Order: sequence, then structure tokens, then C-alpha cells
Amino acid sequence: MHDAPSSIAVAAPALTRRRWLAGMLAGVVPLGAAALPPAELRFPRDLGSHPDFDTEWWYITGWARTAAAREFGFQLTFFRSRVDATQAMASQFAARQLIFAHAALTDVAGRKLWHDQRIARAGFGVAEAGEMDTALRLRDWSLVRQDAPGTTAGATVSTYAAALPAQDFGLDLQLVATQPLLLQGRKGLSRKGPDAAQASYYVSQPQLAVRGRLRLRGERFDIAEGRAWLDHEWSRALMHPDAVGWDWIGMNLADGGALTAFHLRRADGSALWAGGSFRGADGTLRSFHENEVVFEPVRQWTSAASQARYPVEWRVRTPAGRFGVRALVDDQELDSRASTGAIYWEGLSELRDATGAVVGRGYLEMTGYATRLKL
Repeated sequence: MHDAPSSIAVAAPALTRRRWLAGMLAGVVPLGAAALPPAELRFPRDLGSHPDFDTEWWYITGWARTAAAREFGFQLTFFRSRVDATQAMASQFAARQLIFAHAALTDVAGRKLWHDQRIARAGFGVAEAGEMDTALRLRDWSLVRQDAPGTTAGATVSTYAAALPAQDFGLDLQLVATQPLLLQGRKGLSRKGPDAAQASYYVSQPQLAVRGRLRLRGERFDIAEGRAWLDHEWSRALMHPDAVGWDWIGMNLADGGALTAFHLRRADGSALWAGGSFRGADGTLRSFHENEVVFEPVRQWTSAASQARYPVEWRVRTPAGRFGVRALVDDQELDSRASTGAIYWEGLSELRDATGAVVGRGYLEMTGYATRLKL
């Protein structure tokens, strides 16, 4: 972990892609908090940064297979966090925006997760989050989107280049869009709680084709095939104080479909809010209402490090069908207590249909099991 410069006099938030939810979990929605207006998103502008919003992230998860049939899961996330207390400061050294980044690699055969983190204030050529398109940099880590020539004359497709040389491993990826953007919720405005102010703007890019290479402890692996999922989300809101954590899946289906499902949990494990979406292979999109998604734990795994018990297998009921979710490696817990205080689980998993057949792969995220998340 590369700590923030000592002149940054603010606490570093938890490095999960839903860090803003961590903040929400620590407080109460202020009276009169304004709901976000209906989405009027424009691209590629809204693939870039929104510095007037409190928190934002660009989050990519995926799986890759080498020519020798070795399988990996990977995750990379860039976060931007606005520091309200410094906005009026005249000093150019004021930390008005913080940039975080997180990278992880799951070696399926080796049954091991590798991860690394970065943090810096925006500016001075060290960390940047471009406002007109996805253009993120944090020291030697970067994620940049550009239009590349498509298969049809005159057509272009989004291509993301990701370079994250981390400790003991590295990601050097090209991620090529094969489908249009998916606007979550109501045309990109996604509710995250019972109050209208509990919402975010939320755009996904499922079914990204994966190219490039991975590095693990000095060994390089060229990617023969793979699929990835990108989420971009930004928000101002606080979440309901009864929530202690959440469970989320983003799954690329083998037939070209895409499934998102999540719920937020109370301390007794009951669902406070739920949602998600399903886009079929034919492009038909259905957004789920809060009472249409149910997560049921099937098998628990206990972390030897934190003693937290995580459901590493689930049954998930949605309007698109009933599915099973199973972690491909049980131990995919990430511990950032040394820097941010958060312990959470996030890892490569497979999706099964009601008959037990594997129909997709993606990532499962679980928070609030080791301890209730707080700033």
C-alpha cells in the first residue's frame, strides 16, 4: 500500500468499489437530502469523472484463460473521493480530490488471491481522473478508454487499456466492448434504499472481450480468452442507517446475457433493499424492483485471518430466473485494515441455472461480515 502524502489531513475511506456505501453505513440520511434528478447521461462525457459528486468509481472484474487452460480472475478499481472540507482552501496543495486504486488477481489453480492498493491526492502529475472520458492515472497505474475501429466500415467500439503493475503480480489488459452500455435502474438512475435520496448514477459495460497478459511472481501469462464487466457509478447520497453490509453479483452469461443483483442487509441478515437487472442475449433489458430479488445463503466459509463467515454459495431469485452462485476459490477475502480499516470478500464466481448447469461467470462481492462498515 502506498500511503497518502502526510499533508493530506483526511481519513482514507474503505477501498471497496462501493466506498460511498461504507460512508452511508456510518450515518443517517440528513433531513431534506435531495434526490438525484432523472438521468440525462451523455457519452463519452459521462464515462469520465464527476468531481462535484462525493464519490465515484470505475470497477472492472473478469476472468481469463491462458493457452495452457490456466484460469484467473482479476479486478481493478479506480475511485475518486471529493473532500468537502478542503474545497475552499486556496493552497494548491489542498487535497480537494483523492484518487484510490485497487488491483487483485485470483489464481484459481493455486487457490490464492493477490491484491495491492494505491492512494494519492489528485494533481501534480501523480493522480488524475479525466472529466471528458475515462482517463485515470495513479502513479504507474492507469485505465484509459478510447474509440477503436470496429468491424464495420466507419464504426468504432470502446476499448479500455488497463496497466496496473502491482506487487508480485500485474495486469496489462485490453478490454473491448462487444455490446452497448447498460444503464442500470431507470435509464441510469439506480435506487439504493427506501428514500429517494439514496441513489446513484450507474452505468455498466458487460461482456467486454479480454486481451493482453497477466503477470504473477515473475511469470507472464498471455490471455487466450476471457470476459470482463465494467461498472461506473457516482453519487452524493447517504444510505439508510439500518444497513450493515451488502451482497452483489455481476455475471456475464455464456449466451451473451448479463445479470446484476444486489441486496443491502440489516444486522439480522434480512434485506433492507434489493435491485438489479437482466439484459438478455437479444438486448431486452429488465430492471428489478426492490421486492423482486432474494439472496439465500447456502454454504459458509470462515476466514482464518478475520474469523468472518462468508456465504460463498448462494441461491439468488430474480425475475429473470433462479440461479446458484458459487465462489471458485473460497478465500478471496481482502484485508485493508492497515490503511483503511475495511475487511471484505470479493472474488471470481460461477453462475448456475436451476438445473445446476454453469451458465456464466463473474464476481461476487460481500461486505459487512467482519464488522459493520464505518468511516
